Amino acid sequence: MFLVDCDCHNYWSSATVLEPYLSGLWKDMFLEGEKTGPVGAFPHGHRPWFHPQDFSRKDVRPKTEADNYLIMKEKHLDKYNVDVAILTGDEPIEASTLANPYYASALVSAYNDYQIDQWLPKDKRFMGSIIIAPQDPKLAAAEIRRLGNHPRMVQVLASQGSVKPYGDTFYHPIYEACAEVGLPFAIHLGGHGGVNSTAIAPAPTTFFWETHAILHMSAMSHVASMIAHGVFEKWPDLYFVIVECGVAWVPSVLWRLDADYKALRKETPWLKMLPSEYCRRNIRFSTQPLEQPANIQHLWSTLEAMDGENTLMFASDYPHWDYDDANTLQIPPAWKSKVMGLNALEVYKRIPRAQAANAA
Repeated sequence: MFLVDCDCHNYWSSATVLEPYLSGLWKDMFLEGEKTGPVGAFPHGHRPWFHPQDFSRKDVRPKTEADNYLIMKEKHLDKYNVDVAILTGDEPIEASTLANPYYASALVSAYNDYQIDQWLPKDKRFMGSIIIAPQDPKLAAAEIRRLGNHPRMVQVLASQGSVKPYGDTFYHPIYEACAEVGLPFAIHLGGHGGVNSTAIAPAPTTFFWETHAILHMSAMSHVASMIAHGVFEKWPDLYFVIVECGVAWVPSVLWRLDADYKALRKETPWLKMLPSEYCRRNIRFSTQPLEQPANIQHLWSTLEAMDGENTLMFASDYPHWDYDDANTLQIPPAWKSKVMGLNALEVYKRIPRAQAANAA
């Protein structure tokens, strides 16, 4: 079976690895400026809650910079015969929380260069993500165009935390750039703090476990916004990928969007299809974290209602504590080849088709 992991986090031991990729004012700020943590922390506007343990699995404890890849290779890539791992970084998407968009853009640009230099050469299975700071869409678009033709960069990635819902015309320069270079736009859980003060509606939460359970609330807003503002009419070939926001909420949101659109369609006359039809054509969801009801048939009925056979893509979320094992993912058996890899081939056009053919 051809296996594509759409959410594989490549860690560093310290953010100081970015120093060679920064210069001038930005390097000075990175070396001398305030951090939300000790030396080696990545600058970001911190969220109001704290994880009571740690985000990473207890068996993933690198001691050197090289260990970050070696442990991933042993405990994930080789163990589960992963054919393609799409790197999603970790801390860099938190640049979206900074009030200074110029510094944020410099930081993600440094990370992107670091990723290309230090991670992609380590393993032919790796594909990269162009991380952007969405608070300045023009700078984000410039970064997309700067790296958009790199053959192993397969998507543009931002945090789900944002100052506006992502369908807003404020962000359209990002999608224009994505369309120019032929890459999907993805959002990943994160960005809950700083200028993104309402990333979890209606206000910041208190505890991590309650936060973790309702993190999909932002994703709901982004789905509705991307459809309502006509993003998929302006760019009909653009894929919008939602990573690590759960999936069981999708059918209920689409049912409501369809019903209200039928009653109020004069508000958005540019739309030519039902919201659910745009979703099936343009929006894809990662499996992690897949909900776990007591009766698995309840989950499968929900997945069927969102056309999960065609809209779901496997994601492990390595090396986080709620990591999903590729061998035990609870999806209908008949869907397995599509969800575990073939659906990703439709979205990530730069994955070599020869790899998929060889795996098959």
